Order: sequence, then C-alpha cells, then structure tokens
Amino acid sequence: MKTSKKTDNKAEIEKIRKKIDAIDNKIVELLKQRIQHAQAVGRIKSKDKRAKYDPLRERQIYARLLENNQDEFPEPALRSIFHEIITTCRLSQKRPVVSYLGPEATFTHLAGVKYFGHSADYEPIESIEDIFSEVERGRTTFGIVPVENSIEGAVFSTLDSFMKYKVKICGEVNLEISHNLVCQSGNIEDIKTVASHSQPLAQCREWLKKHLPGVPTLPVFSTGVAAQMAAKDPHVGAIASSLAIKTYQLQVVVRGIEDYRGNTTRFLVIGKKSPLRSGRDKTSLLIGLLDRPGTLNEALTILADKGINLAKIESRPIKGMQWKYLFFMDMVGHMEDKTIKEGCADLQKVCSYYEWLGSYPMADNEG
Repeated sequence: MKTSKKTDNKAEIEKIRKKIDAIDNKIVELLKQRIQHAQAVGRIKSKDKRAKYDPLRERQIYARLLENNQDEFPEPALRSIFHEIITTCRLSQKRPVVSYLGPEATFTHLAGVKYFGHSADYEPIESIEDIFSEVERGRTTFGIVPVENSIEGAVFSTLDSFMKYKVKICGEVNLEISHNLVCQSGNIEDIKTVASHSQPLAQCREWLKKHLPGVPTLPVFSTGVAAQMAAKDPHVGAIASSLAIKTYQLQVVVRGIEDYRGNTTRFLVIGKKSPLRSGRDKTSLLIGLLDRPGTLNEALTILADKGINLAKIESRPIKGMQWKYLFFMDMVGHMEDKTIKEGCADLQKVCSYYEWLGSYPMADNEG
C-alpha cells in the first residue's frame, strides 16, 4: 500500500515537472520575441536620433507588472527578474562598457551589476579619478562611482572629480553595505593585519577594536585589492564584499562586522548624456556663489520660493584658491520640469560659477 502511494506521488511530481518545463520553454520563446521587438524599437529610435533609454517608459512597465502581479509572486524577486530582462533588451543593440573602482568584486562592482545587470561589460579601474577620465575621453560608456555613505558621509574624491572632468550624471543606485571579515583559513587567530578601503575600516572600527585589539589596519585603494592581498597572504584579513569571497576563494571569519546596521552607500552612474524625464527624478548642480554677504541664503531662498526640495548640499574647497568653495546641490525634480528650470535660471543670478551635472531617475529604494 505504501509503495503504491509513493509511486502515485512520484508520478504526480513528474506530471507537475513537465508542466514547469513547458512553462520554462514558453518563457524562453517569449524572451526571444521580447528582445527582437526591443531591437526593432532601438533601430527606429536610431533613425530618429532619439535616446534609447526612456526611464518613464520603464517606470510604467514596472507599475503595470506589479499591478498585474497582485502580490502573488514576491515583489522584490519580480523586480529583480524584470530589471535583468529590461536592461538586457535595452543594451542588446550595443553592450556598454562600464568602468568601476576595481579590482573585481568591490562594492562599486556590485553596484554596477545592480544597476546595469549582467549584460554590460565591466572594466576595473584603479582610482575614482581615472573612472571620470575614462568616461570623459569616451574609452568607457559609463562609470560608476561612490558619492556618499549613510554613516561616513561624502566621498570627497568623487566630488572633487566633478570639479575637474566634464561628465553627466545618468543615474544613481543605493547599495546596502554589509562588511565581511575574510581570510584564507577562516580562522581569526591567523589574521595579523586587516586590509580594506578607508571607509569600510572606519565603518568597522569599533568591532575591530573589540575583537582584534592591537592588530594593525592597512588602508588600500579598494575592498577588492584587500581581498586580493588576503588571497596571497595567509596572515592578511580583508573587509570585503560577499562577491569577493567567491571571486578570490576566501573563507568567512565573521559576517556583518559593521558597527551600525542600515549602512548604505549611494553610487552615481556617470556618462556623456543625462536621460529623459522619468517623473521621479533628481537634478544635480555644481555652483560657486558671488562673493558678497548672504549669497548662500539668497540661493536657498530662491529654491524655497519655487517650492524646490533640496535633497543635499555639500561644499568643497577650490584647489589653489584659499577659502573659496564650490557647492554640490541635489534637487528633487528634472531639469525639464518647469519649477526646476525656472529655479535654476534664477539661481544663476547669484552664482559666479554654475554647472548642471545632470538630471536622472531616483534610486528605486529612495523617496
């Protein structure tokens, strides 16, 4: 009797699996059709010299899919699946080359994959400034750079590079950061030095002080470099990403050693041209103010009077000009929006320097 029941169950499972196989085959056929249609749209846009990336259209697609889903398929997974599909179809005309702070498996690399999916070609670059240079010279299509961390604040090398290179901001992505202590053996007793980028070292300083007192830290260019060092030296521990563990075949000593949970880094995508309006955008400016009392207050009043929400303002000293500063501003809205356009026109009247860095869709998990 039991044998018969097992046989029936096995037959039922095989029956269901055949249905799943049929669905999978149908999905593949539909994906092939989708990419063909996307390529056809791309060809028409090329003839009309229109931008291939339409952020408003993509937002509408996600909204329609989520409405049709009615919470039956897990929403984060649905978004992730269709992000990969949509990005792959959009990039099928020409695979972009995306430069990131290398080597492989840094958090910047992870942010790039989160934004562009796996369809892009990724090129590791040694420094943030070099990423700007590669994009400005057209050697890579896009670059992805960290701009601020929710705990440690602004990444000054990124802000300073905007003052030096002519690029546009094309997008942003927020990446939740979880730091792992890794080494060759997985044993904390083997670690004689802890290497990482200066920001992860700062974000884990209390944990390191408590659990590895007296062990020196070594700041390096990136978490990927630290992981490479750990892969070569059994006495080096690295604070690195989950991707680095797999890439460099390291063992986890302790996961999640950051001092504060909710640690998030904001990354910017830079390129030659900002995208069209999506309806949920940010606009970034780099400005210098006229040298007279109260000018900063005037600038802020102009934006407030227009009802413009200022999301961020950060000052940076101008190299070679003592006590002179430029201001980075992030505003909610797109330069195509009437209020932003008018507010920026009025703002220029109190500026000694004014540069529009770009308007771009907000990160999915913001606002």
